Amino acid sequence: MDDRTSKGTEVAVLIPAAGEGTRLGGRRKQFRVLGGKSMLVQTLDVFERHPEVDHIIVATPAEAVRPLRQELRRIGITKLMTVVSGGLTRQDSVAAALAETPDSVEVVLVHDAVRPFVRLSQVSAVIKAAREQGASALAVPVTDTIRKGKDEMFGETIPREKLYRMQTPQGFRRTWFQEAHAEAREKGSHATDDVDLIQQKGLPVQIVPGGELNVKITTPEDWERATQFWPMWEEILHLEAREREVMTEAK
Repeated sequence: MDDRTSKGTEVAVLIPAAGEGTRLGGRRKQFRVLGGKSMLVQTLDVFERHPEVDHIIVATPAEAVRPLRQELRRIGITKLMTVVSGGLTRQDSVAAALAETPDSVEVVLVHDAVRPFVRLSQVSAVIKAAREQGASALAVPVTDTIRKGKDEMFGETIPREKLYRMQTPQGFRRTWFQEAHAEAREKGSHATDDVDLIQQKGLPVQIVPGGELNVKITTPEDWERATQFWPMWEEILHLEAREREVMTEAK
């Protein structure tokens, strides 16, 4: 047992990947190939590389549980704890993955399976804020003008100064997150995202600056941009790896 396990300070990442992905068309979007690997695997690689992440738990369609578990272990996702059958909703899938999280985990991260362009530094910032504040999430301030609309006519403008576009990962103290899911299950309530569950308990959530690159690939237009950007992303990953090597050598 390592020191973090004995102190109960581990980090687990939950990846809900059971969605149909119908807006992108064709096969489920999380299994579409991007840069030679499925989008899901490219996303998992981020957390496989992150030094603070100890466990990865994936929730997937029931028929994919066994083959995906075998495939991820074959290709070397060493932090994979298990693959579980997801539910009808994202909230159900997250709950199924959360149920497999060991008590040695202090912080739970939830990350979209189709958001592969997240930086290691962003993951670190979410983990740090979750440890210190109990809950945190990446978000980007809204810069566009936002108006209400009805019957194809514009209404009032919504002040954007306090509006944010939510991203993942979102990080939580494990005990908070388990309590939030238990209460939602008892009440039969549903949340728009995991932050919403925490806020329903009246708990604070720290804003962590996100980035424009950390997009959720949902539409055909998203997919086209992602495939065009991938070669540049690989260069970014190469530079990050080199920076880590230099820092390690300096120590």
